[in-house]
Amino acid sequence: MNRRQLIALVPGLIPLTAGAALAAAPVKVDANTLFNDAEAPVGGNAQGDVTIIAFLDYNCPFCKKSAPDLDRIVATDGRVRLVYKDWPILTDASIYGAQMALGAKYQGQYETAHRALMAIPGRNIDKAAMLAAVKTAGIDMTRLQADIDAHADAITGLLQRNLALAEALKLEGTPIYLIGPFRFSTLDYDGFAQAVSDARAHKPG
Repeated sequence: MNRRQLIALVPGLIPLTAGAALAAAPVKVDANTLFNDAEAPVGGNAQGDVTIIAFLDYNCPFCKKSAPDLDRIVATDGRVRLVYKDWPILTDASIYGAQMALGAKYQGQYETAHRALMAIPGRNIDKAAMLAAVKTAGIDMTRLQADIDAHADAITGLLQRNLALAEALKLEGTPIYLIGPFRFSTLDYDGFAQAVSDARAHKPG
């Protein structure tokens, strides 16, 4: 089963009434595609001088291991812009989680949902556990369902673009962090700090 087939397995959420298989067309890999997708959630300092682009899956144990240190470097540095690229490639529950997190964005709660999902211990987390985590985080579930229904095409389209972008970049698995001109997998806090420093040093001028 390839990644496009996997994502096509879950056209609905709780349930999402409209959805489409991700038969993504090739995307042009340029700075605008990577940094400025209008639908992609953004954290940290919107005017930051270094951007971290994070390709993540809510069933990825290595994503979960890095998540607290990623949050910490963004908070302590103060000049990092974080672009989330939900890339649910491991299970259909991963897609379910991504749909919920992206739906929560419309009530300004993407990072709340994201952190709740990343905090679930273990791997192979099922949909019920993901739904419970989002509910416990204080997300307005009635609003979430309404936003998922209203923005089904936008959520599906973003996941399509993330998938196509990851394939165009020849990414092999999660997590992947693009920091300046550098590409990393799992990093701890010191690794993130060094990567951010190196990215700043690499900038012209």
